[in-house]
Amino acid sequence: MNNTPNASRKYIAIFGKTNSGKSSLLNAIIGQEVSLVSSINGTTTDPVKQAMELIPFGPVVFIDTAGLNDSGELGELRVKRSLKILQSTDFAIYVMDATDLDEEAYLEAVKGFKKYSIRHMLVVNKIDQVSKEQLENIKSRYNGAVFVSTDSNENILFLKDELIKRLRVDEAEETIVGDLIPPDGKIILVVPVDSEAPKGRIILPQVQLIRDCLDHGIKSYVVRDTELASALADLDNVNLVVTDSQAFRRVSEIVPEDIRLTSFSILFARYKGDLDTLVDGAAKVTELNENSRILISEACAHNHSHEDIGRVKIPMLLNRHVGRELKYEFKMGHDFPEDIAAYDLVIHCGSCMLNKKVMQTRMDFCIEKGVKITNYGVILAYLNGILNRCLKIFR
Repeated sequence: MNNTPNASRKYIAIFGKTNSGKSSLLNAIIGQEVSLVSSINGTTTDPVKQAMELIPFGPVVFIDTAGLNDSGELGELRVKRSLKILQSTDFAIYVMDATDLDEEAYLEAVKGFKKYSIRHMLVVNKIDQVSKEQLENIKSRYNGAVFVSTDSNENILFLKDELIKRLRVDEAEETIVGDLIPPDGKIILVVPVDSEAPKGRIILPQVQLIRDCLDHGIKSYVVRDTELASALADLDNVNLVVTDSQAFRRVSEIVPEDIRLTSFSILFARYKGDLDTLVDGAAKVTELNENSRILISEACAHNHSHEDIGRVKIPMLLNRHVGRELKYEFKMGHDFPEDIAAYDLVIHCGSCMLNKKVMQTRMDFCIEKGVKITNYGVILAYLNGILNRCLKIFR
């Protein structure tokens, strides 16, 4: 894997009214014609995403959205899609047209930024189309904004520098295990090779954990569950064993109690969201009955098999634990139901294909509606009776 996964990048979304220059601004920042530019309102329909290295900050994804004042039946759908982008946005740029200073529209957008705790910057475009006196009045009115012209590229480099400065505010290093295991420590990664394992490769969480170990000088050893016992015999002073959640039971039987154990999914629960909330959600199992509705949400789309963890294994174990057949609904991809209050429990995947902001937004949404949420790794550890053991590494 040569490129940073999009789920590990900062998402920077560009909002504003139609024809304010959002697409032109994205093209100017990136230095490529990635967004279609036209004087016709509503040129941008679906959000346009572009991954890039914002040097010296790092990997980001820019998102160009449709105008927030788009009208008509299709326009309303475009606006709805643009607003949904807020759920995955880490930082927002609001573009205002210097010849059309619509402060009401800007303040309305700011409400959305505040709702999702998104820091933002105001960019006033088309400064070449107003007089010097008008521009000075605008500058006095919008202190802290950045003033540019995408036609002449005026102040675009300054905008990039200012964007990087603001992205770095309170920017802490994020790590999966670098703060849990000392440098020169040892981790064994257990990767079962079954019908669910992709042919010829390992999945994203495994790749990311290996890279995190390399970044922090932690020695990682990758084995199948069938070789785990001999690997433990070969190694001394193992700090942690990380397993695929599907192999929890047999791995926990092999790993001695004095060696800490957890799963990729539990590590990502902490990395992408709030682990305590997901652990609390697992306790909801004791309250479930035959009328309970369970939502199983998986971020990535794939074909299903008899060993599918979300559609087969978790429902089977949960039914067995509760002693009755529960009602399950399944959602795949980036859709998350708006009627979440209709469910008694949400069981989410490890969210390796989602950025941290999306996962945190989904958790906040559930908390707001009073719905408990957990994830695959946490619920499987709970159902196998080893959740407390799997949490020791974090305590």
